[in-house]
Amino acid sequence: MPGGRLMYEERERIAAGLAAGRSYAEIARSLGRPRSTVSREVTRNGGASHYRANVAQQATDWRARRKPGLHRPAPPASDTRGRDPEAVRDFEERFAGMMVQTGVPLMVAKVLASLFTADTGTYTAAELVALLQVSPASISKAVGWLSARDLVRRERDGRRERYVIDDNIWYRTWQASIQSMAMWRDFAQEGAELLSGNSPSGARLHTTSQFFRLLGHDMAESAEHWRRTLR
Repeated sequence: MPGGRLMYEERERIAAGLAAGRSYAEIARSLGRPRSTVSREVTRNGGASHYRANVAQQATDWRARRKPGLHRPAPPASDTRGRDPEAVRDFEERFAGMMVQTGVPLMVAKVLASLFTADTGTYTAAELVALLQVSPASISKAVGWLSARDLVRRERDGRRERYVIDDNIWYRTWQASIQSMAMWRDFAQEGAELLSGNSPSGARLHTTSQFFRLLGHDMAESAEHWRRTLR
């Protein structure tokens, strides 16, 4: 109903309207909603080019779970740096939503967004459970995904384990990607030689090997440029 929370079916109709090139006003009229409701919904969930009904619904459900309740006290009016906690929280939600749109699993995106926006860049498992109001198993699985990709590191804090994100995160991840490119290059070249470069399959694999060779070279140069320029 107008003024109430958007339903999933309405989000699907918004996504369909955007895909058809309809304006916010047209979509709003078809839903019987104010234009501002549609505009805010789309802006908050990736913009017109990236809006997805299922992602928007997941983000809304997450926001609902994160509202202050029995297990999470209401945030102060501002933090020690004068920032608006609600604005920070809204950014975290939209940041995680953007990551989901790029292929990052939802819970992983939530954990990563939380670590990025923490001044310390670190949380324990218990702190993440309380912050995101999810199960310890969900946090463990998300951290495992991040650790396997070298996006977070683990540190001992007495009997507890802390998950840490730092300024070298993208350099380490980029280096891991370079290693992956090298593996693709070598295996594709092996296949090209096995199948013969004169055959369609051999030529296809040779082209693949060349692509990853050049890509890996460019990535290595970019990493070195970052190290010299920003470190």
